Amino acid sequence: MTYQPPQPPQYGQQPPQPYQPTSGQPYSAPPQYGQPTSGQPYGAPPPGWTPPQQQQAPRKKRKWPWIVGGIVLAGILGCVGLFTLVLGGTGAALNELDENTKGKNAVAGEMGKPIKDGKFEFTVTGMKCGVPSVGPADFGEKAQGQFCLVDVSVKNVGSSVEVFSDMSQYAYDAAGTEYASDSGAGTWANEDYSTFLESINPGNTVKGKIVFDVPKGTKLTSLVLHESTFTPGVRIPLK
Repeated sequence: MTYQPPQPPQYGQQPPQPYQPTSGQPYSAPPQYGQPTSGQPYGAPPPGWTPPQQQQAPRKKRKWPWIVGGIVLAGILGCVGLFTLVLGGTGAALNELDENTKGKNAVAGEMGKPIKDGKFEFTVTGMKCGVPSVGPADFGEKAQGQFCLVDVSVKNVGSSVEVFSDMSQYAYDAAGTEYASDSGAGTWANEDYSTFLESINPGNTVKGKIVFDVPKGTKLTSLVLHESTFTPGVRIPLK
């Protein structure tokens, strides 16, 4: 009689009872539940069985986002500080330019005597007010009020070529009212002084008229002359 091993139970069935040998026959233990036979898995897992979960190693906290954030923050703070410094320096420079323009930093001089500002040496020799127009009758320029023409000589006492501009020159009345020069009228008033607004080489002197268009009846009391808006200027009393 040949031994026939029991068939494996189907999923959900109870495993077979242990084999009881009979007399005269060799004992051969049947395969246990869950062990493979013929190279294939034996049976199906019991109900409710789940494979064990593999425990994952704890993740390390990344440090580089904090490092990058710190660098960016430091850069922002540096830019803010630099921006504040630049604004502060610019504000101080603009304030100084304003004071120069208003003659607050000007050095006192005298009419008829040379006085230096920057690379220029100025000499105011005269003034004439009440002029209604300048230039030719047909092509000249008429004053809104009256023209005051101030005679000035400018000498370059520096070591490089410079250009004199009437746009940096201002006149004042007794109340401190400021009047800017009229460059258009100055062009007509300086027909005979073609070199007045040209470049002045070191050691050379040019002469010309600075023109101011002021209300009728205004009496100019002083003139503030500058090499440029970056220089303090000189204040010359006008007679």
